[in-house]
Amino acid sequence: MRIWLVVGLALAAGAAQAHDFWIQPQAFAVEAGGATAITLQVGDGAERQRSSIPRRRIVRFEALTPDGTVRDLAGALTLGASGGDTAARFEAPGAHVLVLATDADGRSRLPAEKFNAYLVEEGLIPALEARKRAGRSEREGSERYRRAAKAIVQVDDGEGAAMRPAGLPLEIVPLAWPRTEAGRLPVRVLFEGKALAGALVKLTELTELTELAGGAGPQASRRTDAAGEAVFAAPSAGAWRLSVVWTKPLGPDADADFETTFATLSFGVSAPWPGACGRRTAGARRPGGRRP
Repeated sequence: MRIWLVVGLALAAGAAQAHDFWIQPQAFAVEAGGATAITLQVGDGAERQRSSIPRRRIVRFEALTPDGTVRDLAGALTLGASGGDTAARFEAPGAHVLVLATDADGRSRLPAEKFNAYLVEEGLIPALEARKRAGRSEREGSERYRRAAKAIVQVDDGEGAAMRPAGLPLEIVPLAWPRTEAGRLPVRVLFEGKALAGALVKLTELTELTELAGGAGPQASRRTDAAGEAVFAAPSAGAWRLSVVWTKPLGPDADADFETTFATLSFGVSAPWPGACGRRTAGARRPGGRRP
């Protein structure tokens, strides 16, 4: 009975609202001194589009350089402009990390079945169990939410800032970058600065650097272990996005049931990693609807 309940919820997830949001450089690799246009994207497959998030909700937009310098990019945002939401120039060799954080003023409210389905789809089983303990499984669910996104832009060679935490409320940190462990991409998920166990991390391929594979779901998903770590097969050449969602219950006087953080890490691989496997695993379509 329990198995069929989970299956039914997963099938119903198509009506929930959990689209990924990510930073999309036009190029994930540039020469020293080179620049690239950058857009903020939201959606999946054919539903991908430029994000319409308002400027007032963005509380942090920076570039972390290989030597540890932090460059504030918020003043250069041109949201909705035809040439992109901003552009950035990268001088020093190594990996630079673009970092964006929003406030938690996003709001979502769903009927019970759709909200429960969304929790299953994103692997948020503790939240599902919390609703059950509180006797709220048959009631609508509400959350306030925020975004935490990173993108790696590679300038020539070197790790740079790629493997350093950025201090986001929820983030995915590569443990090997680049090619330091043949055939593997190990990552750690941090929530409020601590290793997060039991989080569902998804790996999705991006095509032509600017668009998601039409209609495709994640190529792979892994749940983090007690150390907050998950290991993927090293992706082949191309552009990729890792994503994770986590939520925590709020008190009875709060304006929502949960506070949720959606986090992504987008990056490019310029050549196949040693031992990389080209096979793709089938992925279910992500929930429908979209959040800015």
